[in-house]
Amino acid sequence: MNVCVFLSASDLDVRYTGPARRFAELLGEAGHTLVWGGSDTGLMKVVADGVSGAGGRLSGVSVDFLAAKARPVSAPDEMVVTRSLAERKATLMAQADAFVIMVGGMGTLDEATEILELKKHGRTGKPVVLLNTAGFYDGLREQLHRMQEEGFLPLPLAELVFIADEPADALAFLERTVTST
Repeated sequence: MNVCVFLSASDLDVRYTGPARRFAELLGEAGHTLVWGGSDTGLMKVVADGVSGAGGRLSGVSVDFLAAKARPVSAPDEMVVTRSLAERKATLMAQADAFVIMVGGMGTLDEATEILELKKHGRTGKPVVLLNTAGFYDGLREQLHRMQEEGFLPLPLAELVFIADEPADALAFLERTVTST
């Protein structure tokens, strides 16, 4: 399974890096491929190292103005460099069988809202998981529930996104969902 992970390239506290590393190790141990923004810095590096170290494959998608920060890869791993952020997102989404949204800033939020909007409109049926590490997305979870309660979502929230607090729960959901589709 190709799992696209949207996440930060910033150096973060262990309360975020620990669970991210654990998810990455589980992904690699299961033989899955990480599809990610390609950076060799911060949390992106932590996750790529975790997947690679546990035997998984890496498929990075960088963008030309960040190419200097891209992870050097060799076969069977791959790195694609796109011309724009829009092309990068489209490439990430096309390569993925499923999505995990980890902690991140504006870029992660942009990627998350785009995949959720596509899913809301039926433009993708691929599963999406919001990994709520250390309660990082508690506010977003509350907002999503409010959107559902007040009629802003045309489908139940549970069909739009699975919210997991633990890395193992996130991967278990993806393995159940992707195998059954």
